[in-house]
Amino acid sequence: MNSAVIRAEPPASASGGVANPWMIAMLVALASFMEVLDTTIANVALPYIAGGMGVSQDEASWVVTTYLVSNAIILTASSFLARTLGRKTFFLICLGAFTLSSLLCGFAPNLNALLLCRMLQGFGGGGMVPVAQSILADSFPPAKRGQAFAVFGVAVVVAPVVGPTLGGWLSDNISWHWCFLINVPVGVIAMALIALLLQESPTARAQAQQQGDGFDVVGFVLVATFLGALEVVLDRGLEDDWFGSRFIVIFTAICILAFMLMIPWELSRRHPIIDLHMVATRQFGACFLVMLSTGAILLATTQFLPQLVQQDFGYTATWAGLVLSPGGVVTMMMMFVVGRLAAKVQPKYLIAAGAVVCALSMYAMTNVYADIGFWFLARSRMLLGVGLPLIFVPIMAASYDGIQPSKTDQASALINAARNTGGSIGVSIVSNVLTHREQFHQSRLVEQVLPSNPQYQDTLQQVTSFFAGHGSSLAQAHDQAIQWIGQQVQTQASYLAYMDAFWVLMLISLAAVPLAMMLRTIKLGGAVHVGH
Repeated sequence: MNSAVIRAEPPASASGGVANPWMIAMLVALASFMEVLDTTIANVALPYIAGGMGVSQDEASWVVTTYLVSNAIILTASSFLARTLGRKTFFLICLGAFTLSSLLCGFAPNLNALLLCRMLQGFGGGGMVPVAQSILADSFPPAKRGQAFAVFGVAVVVAPVVGPTLGGWLSDNISWHWCFLINVPVGVIAMALIALLLQESPTARAQAQQQGDGFDVVGFVLVATFLGALEVVLDRGLEDDWFGSRFIVIFTAICILAFMLMIPWELSRRHPIIDLHMVATRQFGACFLVMLSTGAILLATTQFLPQLVQQDFGYTATWAGLVLSPGGVVTMMMMFVVGRLAAKVQPKYLIAAGAVVCALSMYAMTNVYADIGFWFLARSRMLLGVGLPLIFVPIMAASYDGIQPSKTDQASALINAARNTGGSIGVSIVSNVLTHREQFHQSRLVEQVLPSNPQYQDTLQQVTSFFAGHGSSLAQAHDQAIQWIGQQVQTQASYLAYMDAFWVLMLISLAAVPLAMMLRTIKLGGAVHVGH
């Protein structure tokens, strides 16, 4: 193994001495915030989109799916495009495409047009986040990189929390169109400031000129096909009855075939679109798997907690989003705390601690029942807000350890692809758990609702008397009592299914602990160790 000590460039490398590097950090974090925001902002607006366009909510869910698919696909090419075009140019192109497509989404006349615009939005947004991380790595010395990643982490971790809150408020009070149009003024301002302040790193320009490697077209097609088919299978499997659907079987076959062809092809390339040798290393591979589980926890809880309170507690879209807001505030504060800790404590210990805290948050949510209030849900989310930054910030630093400077763009792309893919896997797992376990619990509860059961007869008599006492005739009160008992059975089955789902998420959180402890001890601050 050859190794060297590479000194990071001075902070002015990406700002050309014109701007404070913290200004650059804020700008790229703002752009990334918008991109990640759009992974969740449309979730609570789907009923409004379906109603406004005259389609089913099942069809409207493709608004989320197409964004995730195109986002995952472009991530694989972002490393090459950033090197070829330059990080600043590529970042501005992505931001411009994202802003324009957001405008088009807001004025889309029908579902097909909206899906096309969302796909373009995903392509534009997918390239921004990994390049933003590379810009931050160039702009700050290693000693301050943890704090810089904390600013960026606020964008990536808080945005999915703000998404449902903002999307719910906009949909309830203005129009679902503004879930997309809100990006336009922010995008225009960010583009102007980035074009003015950001300068291409001299090191990045030199590396692009020295490499001169071609684009791995076949590898890109295989990786894009694999990720795209996997996203479709995960997002559509439950609605289409999994392998009972010919559509899902075909896409599963495509996914497996692309994956099997991708491995030997990428391993035999001199300049592959994905460096599988890097993914196979203990350090980066463990970080990749931890980010998969982190994405699963982040996106699954962000999607299903609002669904729980809207479905079983009668919250509006706005209040469903507000349940997540206190956790977002805690996350924001914790990002800066962890940014300082990352310079003093080994990443593996911070990540393991964060995974345990996330698991405790999920355990608290297994106590969901009919009488819990807003602040019980908010507190559990605040606990999760403590845990996620403990994972997210140090994993950024740990994943770069041992990576050559020429491969930092690709490392960023892979870590973000892991977050997106992990999110899709997490959402798919929880969807299946909720559907199957609710059916299971309902069938078990219905076994107790029998005319021969004295408890059932006693309950039926009491509820009938209640409705009769409120003005219903005896026959009407009897029918109302039976309907009420049926609703209670369904509601209890739903609570029990959510309990099971949170148990599963707790186990996913705990799975990250041994993975974190596999990470090697890295040098904190000073020079960045690079080896191959």
